[in-house]
Amino acid sequence: MTQKPRAWQRMLSGRRLDLLDPTPVDIEIEDIAHGLAFVARWNGQTLGEFAYSVAEHSLLVEEIYARMVPAAPVKWRLAALLHDAPEYVIGDMISPVKAAVGPDYGALDDRLTAAIHIRFGLPAQLPKTVKAAIKRADKVSAWLEAVQLAGFAEAEANKFFGRPKPEIVHELSLHLRPPVEVRNAFTARHATLMEQMA
Repeated sequence: MTQKPRAWQRMLSGRRLDLLDPTPVDIEIEDIAHGLAFVARWNGQTLGEFAYSVAEHSLLVEEIYARMVPAAPVKWRLAALLHDAPEYVIGDMISPVKAAVGPDYGALDDRLTAAIHIRFGLPAQLPKTVKAAIKRADKVSAWLEAVQLAGFAEAEANKFFGRPKPEIVHELSLHLRPPVEVRNAFTARHATLMEQMA
């Protein structure tokens, strides 16, 4: 009799997260922040002494989203902060790898996203308009990262991500920080947004 492969991961909090059937009770923000602070964007191919982490990227996307949709309710800012939260367990796959892996990656991401959203008081699935706005903020973030950290010329970044409006990216300068600093900043921002939602 073949033993079924293990599909859960033990988190530093002690939680066991079942990747095939994740439940909100097994989601902790400290685990998310820690994991994302150690996951490198751009497969680590960025300038600087530290990797540009998904946690840092998430903080940036939330800030860009707030600039793009200044009247957005706090809950959608929280959704922007958590937009890549599943990557704390599945990592950050660049788009070409996601395309090669196929639809299974998307299904796994969707299950984790739903559990994370429910855990923090968001709907399992975001309204399409909100999801689209967060995606636009994500593309602006990708443009900034490409130009400031990943060695892209502006013309090349414009081609792949679209040219952002100058007022959206005004004075946004990316800084690399040690993972522990980014983890703490992510956790603190999450706490602030949760307090504002209460």
